[in-house]
Amino acid sequence: MPFDIEGSVALVTGANRGIGRVITETLLENGVKKVYAAVRNPETVASLVDEYGDRVVPLELDLVQPDTIAAAAENAADVNLVINNAGVLRTSTALSETAIDDLKFELDANVFGFLNVVQAFVPVVKANGGGAIVQLNSVVSMKAFPQFATYCASKAASYSLVQSLRSSLKEHGIEMLSVHPGPIATDMGDDAGLTEIAEPPSLVAEAIVESLKAGDFHVFPDTMAKTIGSAYADFSRMVVEAEFSEE
Repeated sequence: MPFDIEGSVALVTGANRGIGRVITETLLENGVKKVYAAVRNPETVASLVDEYGDRVVPLELDLVQPDTIAAAAENAADVNLVINNAGVLRTSTALSETAIDDLKFELDANVFGFLNVVQAFVPVVKANGGGAIVQLNSVVSMKAFPQFATYCASKAASYSLVQSLRSSLKEHGIEMLSVHPGPIATDMGDDAGLTEIAEPPSLVAEAIVESLKAGDFHVFPDTMAKTIGSAYADFSRMVVEAEFSEE
């Protein structure tokens, strides 16, 4: 179902930089009433508060600290749009000596952290009449790259959860949106060595707004993402988004 963001109250994790910051700015510029900027250190969103005033509310939230997620849900009781943008990346192959530790680190934030956010905020969004939850996944949810093997595995896991949540959340009047960017110009993209092919974060933010309005499930915002999304479209329509009986 379409979700018009105008007049809504949003929470964005990782709102202090990169894609999260641009998402926050884009939401405010498109009529969102207020954004909770949910970050590990609330002082890092001071410049957003300077620019947008009380429409930006700094909020402590660390994906690997479940108590901060629970506290954020209590403090942001008027939210009806949750965008989980925060995540972590380790450049590790499956044969790296650090692969096990890297995967545990990435799963803790990218999977367990995401699931904690969903479980904490579904009751909030439901109490506010329904809304939407947006998860920043990646093209690597669908296509693994050996130099980022553990990160790819974590994002494949979060995408699997999103597919299940899509059906579960409908019962609560909540839409699920899965976002799959390719290389984007952020600190994480630089750390991954993708600077030369990276595209602007604004592509992701604008695509989220448009896809929420359109009632889409998947978002493929940039050049690489659109290529993968186009190839994936038939499988998604016939399998991922189709209704199957579990019996």
